[in-house]
Amino acid sequence: MKHLLAGMAVALGLSGAAAADPVLGVWKTQPDDGSYAHIQMAKCGAAVCGKIARTFNSEGEYKSPNIGKTLVIDMVPNGDGSYEGKVWRPSNDKVYIGKMDMAGNSLALRGCVAGGLICSKQTWTRIK
Repeated sequence: MKHLLAGMAVALGLSGAAAADPVLGVWKTQPDDGSYAHIQMAKCGAAVCGKIARTFNSEGEYKSPNIGKTLVIDMVPNGDGSYEGKVWRPSNDKVYIGKMDMAGNSLALRGCVAGGLICSKQTWTRIK
């Protein structure tokens, strides 16, 4: 009986790990106004959020006042590798309609205005 319970616990643990959202982890942004960042994507309720973990410029890593701030806000998965939520752009301190599409170790992120008709896009690369 103990072996059966232990086996069930392991199976449940593995199925929970397999159900983890594939976008979770650390992503490197494209440069924006000469700087780029590492974004830590994590669950935030039923959605995914991304916080600025590290920042870099042409001279290397630096301590931006934006470290720890949420850049990817409440991205809800659509079940096909795409997500919808909001994104914050630190350089102009504006929040936009956000969309993400993940393919392997690449994450296409868009910030949009005008109901999603006009978008600016970045492609991020998975670090871990």
